[in-house]
Amino acid sequence: MTRTLVPILLFIATFSFALGLVLPIAIFERLFFLTERPSLLEIIASLWTESDYFLASVIALFSVAFPATKLLVLHMAAADGAQRHLVHRAGALSKWSMMDVLVVALAVFAAKTTGLASAAAQPGIWLYGAAALISAIIAIILKREDRVAGTGQPDTGAGDQSR
Repeated sequence: MTRTLVPILLFIATFSFALGLVLPIAIFERLFFLTERPSLLEIIASLWTESDYFLASVIALFSVAFPATKLLVLHMAAADGAQRHLVHRAGALSKWSMMDVLVVALAVFAAKTTGLASAAAQPGIWLYGAAALISAIIAIILKREDRVAGTGQPDTGAGDQSR
């Protein structure tokens, strides 16, 4: 079952990640007529053009480069079982996958509570978050398959039980 599930999940995660980068992540409305709907890539580009190079680089690294690298590693590991060790090494990248979702949630919360603007999450952040969660699920599946293949024992689904 996982042989067909992993490629489907990889496609969904990659597609969601790409859409999450280009679709608006939040809507901010001020004074009833000023509306902003930035995408993640637009935010990075705007910071770069405003000479905020450090912040633009940090956001690009954690929001684009790390998740894209993790997806690439998952694709490689799913395609070639010999590359499964890469999934274990890419685990550090997954710790940062949901950082953007949290930051946008905090920005929306701050805008709503200050009364200066109204804000709401947009499809981009939901797709970005879905990509992060699905890629984490894929990593778990691949690690489990690697562990089962390494022991030669079938996976009972009972988790790690040491004797």
